[in-house]
Amino acid sequence: MQIDLTKFPRQKNTELRSWALVALAAAAWIVLYNIIEPLADWLAYGLLALEHGSRLGESLAFFFYDVPKLLLLLSGMIFVISLLQTFIDTQKVRTLVEKRGEGIGNAMAAFFGAVTPFCSCSSVPLFIGFVQAGIPLGITLTFLITSPLISEVAFVMLIGMFGWKIALLYLISGTTIGMISGFILGRMKLERYVEGFVYDIKPRANIDLNLEEKLTWSERISRSWDSTKEIVRKVFWFVIFGIAIGAGIHGFVPENALAGIMGKDAWWSVPVSVLIGIPLYSNPAGIIPIVSALLDKGASLGTALAFMMSVIALSLPEMIILRRVLKPQLIAIFIGVIAAAIILTGYMFNLVM
Repeated sequence: MQIDLTKFPRQKNTELRSWALVALAAAAWIVLYNIIEPLADWLAYGLLALEHGSRLGESLAFFFYDVPKLLLLLSGMIFVISLLQTFIDTQKVRTLVEKRGEGIGNAMAAFFGAVTPFCSCSSVPLFIGFVQAGIPLGITLTFLITSPLISEVAFVMLIGMFGWKIALLYLISGTTIGMISGFILGRMKLERYVEGFVYDIKPRANIDLNLEEKLTWSERISRSWDSTKEIVRKVFWFVIFGIAIGAGIHGFVPENALAGIMGKDAWWSVPVSVLIGIPLYSNPAGIIPIVSALLDKGASLGTALAFMMSVIALSLPEMIILRRVLKPQLIAIFIGVIAAAIILTGYMFNLVM
């Protein structure tokens, strides 16, 4: 048996080249991030000669600053998160969930949902796959709730706009909503409201759940870069659109108007915001700049977060997609339980913040 020793230096050179590119990109990221604010001010007040404090000037300065800032934050953090995800074996996680009890299974499903970038378009195949694996319905629904609700894009943008504390509160509250809602739905024994064909689909026998893929660092970096480009490309126009709306609210909407509707003093603001959010549909990248502008104008944190969560977790398109595998009765219960959990979370945030 002859061993080709030349491949080892080539592999080492590839690894070094990959890390050099990462270091160069990180340096460029830091430089760009630090010149955004003065560049935004120059564009709004220098190049366009708008007056400081004017509504149009404030709106455009907000837009020029937030667009590159959020795109840089997204690209940097999504790359790091994607790199970490290359170490997660999703098939092994699913196998572990199968073997645990209901409580631990719900917690694991919530954690798995929080760290995986699945959205409503992935709901049906994921649901079928979990049912095929024999995972209890409550645990499956915990994952389906948590995965779109806890978005890495939303998490990164919350860090950039509000800081770590608010982003962490979002992460904890979203995970808790998924766990509690899944536990309640599981206890209600709703299997009869799952479309019958889901149980009739035969799982593919040729899938080896113990198969472990070995990746080099250069391969992990390459995959992370590809994932970063894909995610940023998908959310790019949502970011532009969301920040444009947020800039308009920031510059032109009177503070008292929003404070009266979404402030702490309006007890009905949380449920009304959730009801408004349910029929809407937006990518997290589009809704968070709007939430930021609402907060700047006097909306309370709990109400704004409840609105955001209802848009992300209970969007009309997701319910339409889930109708393929769930009967209307289960979809209605699904919406009711999650909406109630989000409303309670909104009230809790308004009380403590």
